[in-house]
Amino acid sequence: MANTQIRIAPLGEAQSLKTRAYEALKAAILNMNIYDENAELRLDERQLSARFGVSRTPLREALAQLDQEGLVRIVPRRGIYIVRKTKAEILEMITVWAALESMAARLATKEASDEEIASLHELIDDFSADEIARKMGEYSDANIRFHQAIINLGKCALIRELTDKLFFHVRAIRHRTIFEQDRARRSIVDHREIVAALEARDTERAERLVREHTLRLRDHVERYVNLD
Repeated sequence: MANTQIRIAPLGEAQSLKTRAYEALKAAILNMNIYDENAELRLDERQLSARFGVSRTPLREALAQLDQEGLVRIVPRRGIYIVRKTKAEILEMITVWAALESMAARLATKEASDEEIASLHELIDDFSADEIARKMGEYSDANIRFHQAIINLGKCALIRELTDKLFFHVRAIRHRTIFEQDRARRSIVDHREIVAALEARDTERAERLVREHTLRLRDHVERYVNLD
């Protein structure tokens, strides 16, 4: 499963301190599971400075850039916080993702090669409903890669660009919810049906299955997930 606390590695020597701090901190945030109930969202500037091994000036410049990008929020006299979206915002993101990924699946039936579609089996064939409890971490990662692969198979650069902007938050909410309410078992079945539709070049079915699969995530978040 993804980390619930930020993991920092010392910085190297190749780039400016501000650039290195920015890239390392952004990567650390993107690797967190920020929607876990126990996620540590407050960043301590002094601790970050010590762990990176840099002065606070380049660190502050890096944090200011991340604030502009919406990954962190700097609150004067209160601290620095990793940004979590509201429940309403997450529901909108999942809805948009469902539209974009289902269109990518539609395009994939026409644009992707047989070999490219067959590569999806690498992300589903090693898992069964009976084994899912034993392979929780592996399946969670494979689940994320499966949805990225569908996007890529559509071969539409604009869909990739738009989903990239949603990916951090949608990935994190998938990580949090995949093993709730028996969703993982249902997910395995759904993925196999999606691959079968893609292999059959059944455009309408592939598009519908992908859309319904993601909208089930939306329904689950709406009913069961508290993000307050």
